[in-house]
Amino acid sequence: MQVSSLNEVKIYSLSAGRSLPEWLSDRKKRALQKKDVDIRRRIELIQDFEMPTVSTKIKVSRDGQYIMAVGTYKPRIRCYDTYQLSQKFERCLDSEVVTFEILSDDYSKIVFLQCDRFVEFHSQHGRYYRTRIPKFGRDFSYHYPSCDLYFVGASSEVYRINLEQGRFLNSLQTDASENNVCDINPVHFLFASGTAEGKVECWDPRTRNRVGLLDCALSSVTADAEIDCLPSISALKFNGALNMAVGTSTGQVLLYDLRSSNPLIVKDHQYGLPIKSVQFQHQLDLIISADSRIIKMWNKDTGKIFTSMEPEYDINDVCLYPNSGMLMTANEAPKMNIYYMPVLGPAPKWCSFLDNLTEELEENPESTVYDDYKFVTRKDLENLGLAHLIGSSLLRAYMHGFFMDIRLYHKAKMMANPFAYEEYRREKIRQKIEETRAQRVQLKKLPKVNKELALKLIEEEGEEQQATRKRKQKNLPSLLKDDRFKVMFENPDFQVDEQSEEFRLLNPLVSKISEKRKKKLKLLQEQEAQEQEEEEEPEGKPSDAESSESSDDEKGWVEEVRKQRKLLRQEEKVKRQERFKEDQQTLLKPQFFEIKEGEEFRSFKDSAKKQKLMKKTLGDRLKLEEKLGTLSVSDTTVGSKQATFKLKK
Repeated sequence: MQVSSLNEVKIYSLSAGRSLPEWLSDRKKRALQKKDVDIRRRIELIQDFEMPTVSTKIKVSRDGQYIMAVGTYKPRIRCYDTYQLSQKFERCLDSEVVTFEILSDDYSKIVFLQCDRFVEFHSQHGRYYRTRIPKFGRDFSYHYPSCDLYFVGASSEVYRINLEQGRFLNSLQTDASENNVCDINPVHFLFASGTAEGKVECWDPRTRNRVGLLDCALSSVTADAEIDCLPSISALKFNGALNMAVGTSTGQVLLYDLRSSNPLIVKDHQYGLPIKSVQFQHQLDLIISADSRIIKMWNKDTGKIFTSMEPEYDINDVCLYPNSGMLMTANEAPKMNIYYMPVLGPAPKWCSFLDNLTEELEENPESTVYDDYKFVTRKDLENLGLAHLIGSSLLRAYMHGFFMDIRLYHKAKMMANPFAYEEYRREKIRQKIEETRAQRVQLKKLPKVNKELALKLIEEEGEEQQATRKRKQKNLPSLLKDDRFKVMFENPDFQVDEQSEEFRLLNPLVSKISEKRKKKLKLLQEQEAQEQEEEEEPEGKPSDAESSESSDDEKGWVEEVRKQRKLLRQEEKVKRQERFKEDQQTLLKPQFFEIKEGEEFRSFKDSAKKQKLMKKTLGDRLKLEEKLGTLSVSDTTVGSKQATFKLKK
């Protein structure tokens, strides 16, 4: 049994787990149960609750004793007796069943609509009668007061068969090209049919006249939705005398009050798949709507999601067991799913043991595999000093880190930081003290970093709030409370340097305004130091003086910039003079140079001579060396020149 939880709603899947083959002997089944834990823990609520290939429809009889399901292959119906928790009978049919209806309180009277236009009537012993309708049928409903069957399908007509007289009656002519679904109200027996054009036509069976028309396709389309085709009606269900739920082929569910042409709520499944089934849950006022992928439960008054389920296989039909928290589904798989939700209601009386079972599971929750392990990254291992365990059996590699035993993790953490609990305790105590302080009368507390900027923002917010009150506009969020700018008032690296050249040139009129703020800042700091609860307002100038100051500031902006530049030049001049004095005070020390090995020091002029010599041509250098005697050139007998060099020491 699998347990899942969404929005704190526990959902128990009673059909989860592997099923054993029918041909296995009892001895082999017992042996498998001993070996396999999954087979031992599974719950087989109803024996053989499955189809050979696919199940298409599932319904419960009115007395609640029999569950009937149709599926393939071969086309068949299976009836399950809930009192015996096993299959009652199975009947094979000639063709696939589109839908069926149980007319009696038990399984004794059933009507099947088949895919080849045949309508079959079954009694306890088997097939009782078979007839055919003119067009392919898609749905039908039974009108109890008159014993009439209403068939809708690939036609504009609604065919009627009277079961008391045993003959066809005059059909109802609709404005639609095709009708997909139909339903009859259980209170006043109003007949409604959903068309392929996205409309719902309502008929009075007594007068056989149309009494209403709803355009659901127009109501289901929102401004942001993209439409590929016209939404048609795929599901229809009445609730009481006045409410009706309509499902469309584009995945919307519309809840109507029959007295209004506009829907009360439009709920979108967001998958774009046709709605297969719509059910009402009366205990909690929920609507259970399902497409082929998901089952959603939502409040019919607010539209808020209660919970949802996504089975492994596509859904064909959903059946809610009356007055209980059990839900059954027909799927594109052999096994039919059974879900139990204690929140929706108690378990049916034939499986009352489910309540005790779920209560025990809630009292003793089973810990998952990951509860005993801790996921750590390589960096965490290095901080704990356990990097040498990489590659050992104590760490199991997973994605970008490792799983390790939670006990080993706690021991290593205690050794790495033995005072962690004391720090945690101090932090908790500090939080509790701050919570109690928050209930007292609060003074204006400024942040530790950029206090003047924070004071400026507070003043601007006060002015904006007054302006918005006059204009009746919404207040904008504060920068001081915004998490994106929180670091600017906490990290000292973001402190504004008011003495820098850029700040003084870009803010030439800050001086007068900042003086006022500095006065306020001093007063606030005094209040915080003395821990006074009364706010002291600094004496300011009258409003006329402030207005005159603002006009003067606008006129003297250029003069203020010039003053700031003169001050900057003077400061640079002072700095240069200080550097010059420091240079003069420093004593010059002699520098010593080391001569390379094999060289003799003559004078500093030799280097200048060498540079001049290197600039001369090769011929000039040879003549100069002949004069000095370092080079001798003589003619040979062959006619060539012979040069002899003397190397310098």
